[in-house]
Amino acid sequence: MQVFKFGGASVKNAEAVKNVASILKSYGNGETIVVISAMDKTTNKLEELVNAYFYKKGNTASVFDELKKFHLDIATQLFKDPKNINNEIENVFVEILWAIEEEPSFTYNHHYDQLVSQGEVLATKIVSAYLNEIGISNKWLDARGIIQTDNTFREGKVDYELSHTLVQTQLIPQLKQHAIVITQGFIGGTSENFTTTLGREGSDYTAALLAYFADAEKVIIWKDVPGVLNADPKYFKNTKKIEELTYHDAIELTYYGASVIHPKTIKPLQNKSIHLYVRSFLKPAEPGTVIKESDKRIEVTSYIFKDKQILLSIQPKDFSFIAEDNLSTIFRMFSAYNVHANMIQNSAISFSVCTDDDEQKIEPLLIELQEHFKVLYNKDVQLLTIRNYDDDIIAKLSENKLVIIEQRSRNTLQMVMKEEQ
Repeated sequence: MQVFKFGGASVKNAEAVKNVASILKSYGNGETIVVISAMDKTTNKLEELVNAYFYKKGNTASVFDELKKFHLDIATQLFKDPKNINNEIENVFVEILWAIEEEPSFTYNHHYDQLVSQGEVLATKIVSAYLNEIGISNKWLDARGIIQTDNTFREGKVDYELSHTLVQTQLIPQLKQHAIVITQGFIGGTSENFTTTLGREGSDYTAALLAYFADAEKVIIWKDVPGVLNADPKYFKNTKKIEELTYHDAIELTYYGASVIHPKTIKPLQNKSIHLYVRSFLKPAEPGTVIKESDKRIEVTSYIFKDKQILLSIQPKDFSFIAEDNLSTIFRMFSAYNVHANMIQNSAISFSVCTDDDEQKIEPLLIELQEHFKVLYNKDVQLLTIRNYDDDIIAKLSENKLVIIEQRSRNTLQMVMKEEQ
């Protein structure tokens, strides 16, 4: 048994969907769970729709119409007679329309999950129907019925025991009957039948969870890159593919922000020694990168850039020391708003945190922090993490940059930087 995960770029248009079908024909032998993300930039567009609906910013009708046309156009290109799939697409958009016609009655995060999750539903319905039409028999399955979470919207915490039971009792029988099951990444469900999401780009995590619960032999994440690279190609022209990674090194790289794999993906696979392959859907015959238990540690220098960061500097109002009681209060607030620290540093009277500048999370966090502490912040900063660094590399990458904070360990350097004015 194996788990395949296809991201948004791999199903971005009709030709891409046909390519997914080709990969499944060539490599989908045996029982295969296929996890699929929303098509292309659908998630971004749905986020735009949520903001227009909740904050009354923008035109919900124009975004809605654009999204609907995008998916109907793909269906028209894929199907000789798209009537049935068009009905499926129309039904999803009727649900979206009902949601945005009502005034918001829950939190932003709640409405976000109910709307943004529809991208995965649309993508899987189209791909599943197309595969069945061309003779690749499969069963569409709603992930919200098998990945069960609590009510932490936008960062649903998975109920592992219940989800494991549901995978064994609902997914596995369908897999044995149909050989291929198509389901959604990124989304889950609550006991009250609300939809949750597992965190931005969380489809990798879904694939890892399903592999863990189903005792799969391997997971293949199909990407538009040849494997795990030592740097993001948009920053570096001469990137190097890493042939093999240990679970430990992969966890380190994803923790620091390597975007090729979601940070939560590795641990479930490591716990059952399930191999993870990162391979190119553009060149599927190439081996890509394998992540497994090994004594082979990463030696190539790796670079991880995180843009759109904010650096918070938190100080006690009474100029006392940053002691354990203050830190406990600060971390409690960060946890309450699901704000994750990408780098932390503390001195006697100041505690600094670099994190993603997510307006919906940062603004309420700042309000509460400022009730108890003096808070300074720098917006539009960049966090650079270098594994296996040397001084020449540091000098080159920090040239013409204002380095606000620098932190070094034996193998890892982190710098918070800003363009010099």
